Amino acid sequence: MSEFRHASLKGRSVKVLSSGAPLSAARPRSQHCLLPYSSYGGYLQAAGLLHCHVSMNTQELRRPTDDGPEEDTSADEEDEEPKVCHVCGDQATGYHFNALTCEGCKGFFRRAMKRPASFSCPFRGNCVITKSNRRQCQACRLKKCQSIGMLKELIMSDEELEQRRHILKQKRKRAEPLVLSPQQEGAVQELLQAQRSTFDVSFVDFKKFRPIDRNLAPMHEYGQMLLDPSPAFSSPQEEALFQFSSPSNCDERPDATDASSRVFITLPHIADLTTYMIQQIISFAKLISYFRELSMEDQISLLKGAMFEVCQIRFNMLFNDETGVWECGALSYCMDDAARAGFQRHLLDPLMKFHYTLRKLRLDDTEYVLMQAISLFSPDRPGVTDQGTIDRHQEMVALMLKTYIESKRMSTDKRLLFPKIVACLTELRSMNEEYTKQVLEIQDIQPDVSPLILEVVSKDP
Repeated sequence: MSEFRHASLKGRSVKVLSSGAPLSAARPRSQHCLLPYSSYGGYLQAAGLLHCHVSMNTQELRRPTDDGPEEDTSADEEDEEPKVCHVCGDQATGYHFNALTCEGCKGFFRRAMKRPASFSCPFRGNCVITKSNRRQCQACRLKKCQSIGMLKELIMSDEELEQRRHILKQKRKRAEPLVLSPQQEGAVQELLQAQRSTFDVSFVDFKKFRPIDRNLAPMHEYGQMLLDPSPAFSSPQEEALFQFSSPSNCDERPDATDASSRVFITLPHIADLTTYMIQQIISFAKLISYFRELSMEDQISLLKGAMFEVCQIRFNMLFNDETGVWECGALSYCMDDAARAGFQRHLLDPLMKFHYTLRKLRLDDTEYVLMQAISLFSPDRPGVTDQGTIDRHQEMVALMLKTYIESKRMSTDKRLLFPKIVACLTELRSMNEEYTKQVLEIQDIQPDVSPLILEVVSKDP
């Protein structure tokens, strides 16, 4: 007898040849297309073939699929005719080892093939196997299994079964929606609370600072002053800045002993602003419970190593990528303010690119604060001793960020967001050393850098 299985394709009924019996024994149905079942668990995706006729005179081997149960493939929907086991007549659960059988006969055939025994019929060797007497004659039951096309070659070994179960477990795990655990939720809330308590986004408490004279340092798009081959300078100081920042004149810097005029007209204010940000970041770190558990030496090493990076991540939350301006409450800054403070193009160009790239990811507050924590808990900072503990903290925070993105983001490309954030962190890390180098060079020329900034960038532990 030839057997066919019903499957569902876009609401239509499709008959699939599943046994090794001749096709001529099957009941013809002209309105269906006979399609072989794919060994990868899918059906031929061709809606135009649903009403065609396919002549087949070869046997179809039923193979286990990657996403079905252990060694069977149950029917996707019930046939209009009841399905019975071709061995004993009990209710069939699906195709097992190339034949439609019940669970009992499936298990019997597998056991008989894995532990071969010499069965003999106590009667005449032609017992009729039924649901009620199938345990009475193993020899005839096995003979019936083989006669309907059950194949020993399709039985998996114990190693294959274990590997299959592992794959199915991983697939089910991936299919389950990711959610933050209660412990992760608590850690995220701790970081958010620390961020809100220490990040003055409106800069209302930034009061005691040396202001920028916008008559000498006007706001404009970054690079306009430095890229213009014949710029119009509004002051001698601005012309001196251009000469300092020009790559061709990098060795012709003003004498540090010339105190009669400030070369870096925005440096005092930028130094005050940076000092204010550093103080807030130190307070932020001290509010994190697992940061406080570290030794004082490791705390200092982590803060010194991550200060520039965390500061830039926080500044990115205030960056307007349409105007290229940092909007800090009543204060606004452009990148040329950093250039007027003495920082050079080979730092400012990649830094500007970083801010545009990160801002276009449209991170929310949680993603920003987790990004800061990943940077803070970097076990390879100079002077770190307990690298194992810090590495576990960083891995924990990175997993929280990844899980948060998976559970909260609705966009189809959300799987790309975590790698993009990591790429931004890597790019920012590459600028850290150059920033330190330029700060020390600026201090040698114009000693307006605050002691706190110098302590952060110093190599001393």
